[in-house]
Amino acid sequence: MFGLACVSLFGACSVEDPAGRMAVLDGVDAEAYVESFNAFDDEAVVNLIPNAQSWEWMKANIPFFDSPDEDMEEIYYFRWWALRKHLKEVGDYFAYTEFIELDTTASFIPPERTIASALGHHFMETRWLVDQSKDDSYLDYWMVGKDGEPQGHFHRYSSWLYDALWQRYLATGDSSFLEERFDRFVADYELWKEEKQLENGLFWQADVWDAMEESISGGRHEKNIRPTINSYMFGNAVALEKMVEMLGKDERADYFAAEAAEFRQKTMDTLWNPDSAFFEVVKEDGSFAEVREAIGFIPWYFNLPEKSQGYEAAWLQVLDEEGFKAPFGLTTAERRHPEFRSHGVGSCEWDGAIWPYATSQTLNAMANVLRNYPQDSIAKKDFLEAFVTYTRAQRWGDIPYIGEYQDEVTGAWLKGENPRSKFYHHSTYADLLIANLIGLRPQETDTLVVDPLLPEGTWDWFCLDGVPYHGRSVTIIWDKTGERYGRGAGMSLLVDGKLVAQRETLGRLEGTL
Repeated sequence: MFGLACVSLFGACSVEDPAGRMAVLDGVDAEAYVESFNAFDDEAVVNLIPNAQSWEWMKANIPFFDSPDEDMEEIYYFRWWALRKHLKEVGDYFAYTEFIELDTTASFIPPERTIASALGHHFMETRWLVDQSKDDSYLDYWMVGKDGEPQGHFHRYSSWLYDALWQRYLATGDSSFLEERFDRFVADYELWKEEKQLENGLFWQADVWDAMEESISGGRHEKNIRPTINSYMFGNAVALEKMVEMLGKDERADYFAAEAAEFRQKTMDTLWNPDSAFFEVVKEDGSFAEVREAIGFIPWYFNLPEKSQGYEAAWLQVLDEEGFKAPFGLTTAERRHPEFRSHGVGSCEWDGAIWPYATSQTLNAMANVLRNYPQDSIAKKDFLEAFVTYTRAQRWGDIPYIGEYQDEVTGAWLKGENPRSKFYHHSTYADLLIANLIGLRPQETDTLVVDPLLPEGTWDWFCLDGVPYHGRSVTIIWDKTGERYGRGAGMSLLVDGKLVAQRETLGRLEGTL
């Protein structure tokens, strides 16, 4: 077992790890990955934590992962290593950039290279870090970081921020973070209603401010009713309702519950196209856009569609090569549409090319369908196939790489050598693996739930070790024979190194912290 160096830059940690955060893995293999990442990177920009200190930061902060799939293991560590590159100081705050290098003077990109479009992704990913103080500061940077007011570019992109912050709370157990900032959340939520809500109760957005410009269904200036912002507002209303209940502000609970119920019903009534069996954009004239796009899966990210009403049929499209299934991943528009990939290349097109941003949303939504909806459209093997394809696509030749968007057939990154696309901080990976593939499902209570989407018979072993959860350290082991980790055959849950639950086969397992 390795020791954890106490370096103030990285937040609190303990010499020689006396709490036993890593119960099984020693981190040696991961260090070799980090050395290889450092070797191929020219480190054109150095933010808070340079490459030379990346291993110390990772030892102190991330959960460790061991599996038979070496590509998945490498990309898992690469994504943490790359995320760390984006952390920087901006005045009195810490923040994550979207770009490491920037070759544009676009007015919507501030000098510090922070953009709010992927805030939901950022907080979902970083909720699994030991040191959460930088994330507290990151949110404050956005909400009060401009002389006590929000950043001018904060309230611009559609966002599921409050859903992500609730999910963060479920993982960390830190309610004080929410309580101290709750009134700001409500004020921002009400501002979205003031700015974007139509008389019919639904919300409009131009595709560019959904971070999805040059789409088939919309345009940079069209005020369409989109599955994105309407699903986000539903998810945010549900999250605020839960925060109200948790914080004891019961007088507001009915308000947010009613809002969520209204958004759910109107989204189903208005955006579901029965002819295409899909949630679609509705144009300003009230007509459907008549194109299936990946944003039509987003309602399931928040469990918005009612169960057993036929909506799950939409998921057949992820299995269809004329739908969204392509050699290098899930496309952002259906491949059969005559305008698929018709907008050119290099201008941030969402007319079909693969975007990790959208893949992250779709895979989360797919996981919810598998866990929460009675259906026969998709199975765990389909989630695994899509996640493995997503994993394999994160390369430039033989080198791990995450960029803006890529060709669905060749896997080529469509920004080419443009440095703005390098280490693009616009999606999740570790969260998908931890919470969905391995299946640590955060709870508000002390119950510990693991519900893997990894199908039985896929791997004979894996270990996710040192996961920070409610102030404790969680270890999840699957060892078919017991020979890999020496902790017994089957599936085991450990809290602070102590066994709390075990079963013979791979599947849902519950224990108590």
